[in-house]
Amino acid sequence: MATILIPTPLRRFTGNSPKVNISGNLLSEIIANLVYEFPEVQRHLLDTSGEVRPFLNIFVDQDDIRDLNHQNTPITSASVISIVPAIAGGKI
Repeated sequence: MATILIPTPLRRFTGNSPKVNISGNLLSEIIANLVYEFPEVQRHLLDTSGEVRPFLNIFVDQDDIRDLNHQNTPITSASVISIVPAIAGGKI
């Protein structure tokens, strides 16, 4: 099972767990299984067409899925998936 690191804003939808173990061979399967186990996370993770919301960055190990195969990125049982919300700032 791959490990998903859950960011603080989404932990309230995963029983306050900072990480969960989910099975799947592609990132799309991992996301579907995560949503199946924790349905409330779906609206925060995916848009209405089922794509990862644009303000979220997802990494498989150290690689951004945008540099890989997006939701078709292969996952192994040793993979660590990080969900990282984009951070916007104000004036410096």
